[in-house]
Amino acid sequence: MYAHRGLSKEEHLAMRLVIDKALDAAASGDGRAGIAAAILRDGILVGSGANHVILENNPTRHAEIVAIERASETLGRSDLKDCILLSSLQPCEMCLAAARFSGIRRILFGARKRHVARKYFAFPHMEIDQFIEAEDPIEVVCGLFEEEVLHLYADGRE
Repeated sequence: MYAHRGLSKEEHLAMRLVIDKALDAAASGDGRAGIAAAILRDGILVGSGANHVILENNPTRHAEIVAIERASETLGRSDLKDCILLSSLQPCEMCLAAARFSGIRRILFGARKRHVARKYFAFPHMEIDQFIEAEDPIEVVCGLFEEEVLHLYADGRE
């Protein structure tokens, strides 16, 4: 039995990988925030990434954006409607928009917005429910392995 009901074996294992990658990024000492993401298609990891904002001096290089880019390159297409986005942290507004533009309709994540530093979200009044309930709804499973990563996002360090 998997620790989180409603996840397939592949989703559970991929989420565990994302959490471990986030912890590794935070421990690397290179200034990266401990944020990691991956894209899963038919149970196979097709793209992953960590936050590269500091490494590349680019505020758009969030882990989810990096993972979406790598999955698109791997699959040779920008339409990822048959894929799942996994992240160690609730995706910010920019990353949720990128997921929508790429067609992703299922998102799994660890730490929830309400439990982390405000710094990670540019529009604090916007809630994920606004993305979930949009014209073409998305499915969200949140709080996965949250207790393992909350300390990474407590102070908003980057």
